[in-house]
Amino acid sequence: MNFQDELIKRTKEIENVIRQYLPEEEGFAMTMAQAMNYSMLAGGKRLRPMLLKETYCLFGGEGRAAEPFIAAIEMIHTHSLIHDDLPAIDNDDYRRGRLTTHKVYGEAMGVLSGVSLLNYAYEVMLKAFDLTQETERVISALRIMAEKTGINGMLGGQSVDVENDGKPITKEMLDYIYKNKTSALIEASMMAGAVLAGADQRQTALVCKAAEDIGLAFQIQDDILDVVSSEKELGKPVHSDEKNHKVTYVSLMGIEQASRQVNQLSNEAIALLESLEQKNEFLCELIRSLIHRRK
Repeated sequence: MNFQDELIKRTKEIENVIRQYLPEEEGFAMTMAQAMNYSMLAGGKRLRPMLLKETYCLFGGEGRAAEPFIAAIEMIHTHSLIHDDLPAIDNDDYRRGRLTTHKVYGEAMGVLSGVSLLNYAYEVMLKAFDLTQETERVISALRIMAEKTGINGMLGGQSVDVENDGKPITKEMLDYIYKNKTSALIEASMMAGAVLAGADQRQTALVCKAAEDIGLAFQIQDDILDVVSSEKELGKPVHSDEKNHKVTYVSLMGIEQASRQVNQLSNEAIALLESLEQKNEFLCELIRSLIHRRK
């Protein structure tokens, strides 16, 4: 398997799925739809939908039941990026190499398009009921999405992050922020893929733990790139953590120790997945690639 060729091929497949579920740019709310689609079509790694799809394949998932969830998880993620970039939070002008949504459509439409994407994601996920007879699996996946994106997941982590922005915080609180703001959505992706394919409780719990490790490793690597990468390479401002006096793994323990943590977490996640009877070589290679990513 040539990993890079497979990555390009599978990313294109995911892009095609996402485009099928975007809102139509028409009617009085056309500007809202345009702002939503502007953010959704800005590119990016499509990591979360890819993790969902590959976990679905890992457990032998067949048919199109995962497609609405593949599109929806990217909508939820993109909503969080739009709101992170707003003047009230990070006040960033660039994301994925181009102007952020609020810089193009205005702050009010930035707020509204982000909220609309979050809501629209659930409208899209409900379409899975029309694509499978396994309705209980869809219900389970919806429960996971709701829990992992709300106050006990992504949004809860974001709120603690915003509330303590620029303040000295403990590693315990930083882990809480990372496990909720970042890991929770990766957990949602992989757990939803697992249950949609028919994974049992033990398998789903193992996937959840692996996903938590992946999310932590991903966020710590993000901390490292904010220090060592360039704006051109990253597609967004660098040194923003230092500028905003944010506590990160790098500021707490230095780049070398943070890098070791990324390696350890990634290796633990791969070991967990390889302990399963089911195998997906591409999924393990995808996780390994997070260790060495430059953007």
